[in-house]
Amino acid sequence: MILFPAIDLKDGQCVRLVKGDMAQATVFNTDPADQARRFAAAGAEWLHLVDLNGAFAGRPVNADAVSAILGAVDIPVQLGGGIRDLARIEDWLTQGVERVILGTVALKNPALVAEACRKFPGRVVVGIDAKGGMVAVEGWAETSDVTALELAQKFEDVGVSAIVYTDIDRDGLLQGVNVASTAALAREISIPVIASGGVSSLADIDALVKIAPSTRAGGGGIEGVISGRAIYDGRLDLTAALQHLKQAA
Repeated sequence: MILFPAIDLKDGQCVRLVKGDMAQATVFNTDPADQARRFAAAGAEWLHLVDLNGAFAGRPVNADAVSAILGAVDIPVQLGGGIRDLARIEDWLTQGVERVILGTVALKNPALVAEACRKFPGRVVVGIDAKGGMVAVEGWAETSDVTALELAQKFEDVGVSAIVYTDIDRDGLLQGVNVASTAALAREISIPVIASGGVSSLADIDALVKIAPSTRAGGGGIEGVISGRAIYDGRLDLTAALQHLKQAA
């Protein structure tokens, strides 16, 4: 299982939000490139980046910060937030982003996701953010009438490399990842699932590791987990957690 340290970008800084509320942002580092280097030095094999401003604006806003991160580390990066068309997807992939995460556009224009998968095989991830089980978009400002499972099923067999599933009601609250709903989704689709939202300790990661084998029968299983605030707060030691996962593999 892959542990993805998260760098959420707001106004060029590394922040964490509470339940996606931009007004409840805590700044953890004013230098995103420095934060990326710290994560890489701790042993991270991937980084998870989100352009929070871009998610609301519908276009990249923290491009300079992303570019600085790409220039600072050699490990692969996946990026979401404000990516709404093929030109922008291609631009980020050309700049060095390994995988783009499509969220709002996945709900509003699923055909674009399929087209991107055909053009850039293995490099497209779908981000599904759920509030009360329903998909939320536009930086979580809008809640749809589509369930997370319904949206995920639209992308079976189109080449999506992973689904990032975020429980908004737990995001940034350190209340524990929603293991049950993550596992339920993973069991129903053939696409690997990355858990996100609420990770508070190594126990949350262990809970996912424990349930992961049961999600692989006929499905893609749980591929990884994203953690942000717990790492920044020191509740989760990144190096220790990475070593723990290697031993559990």
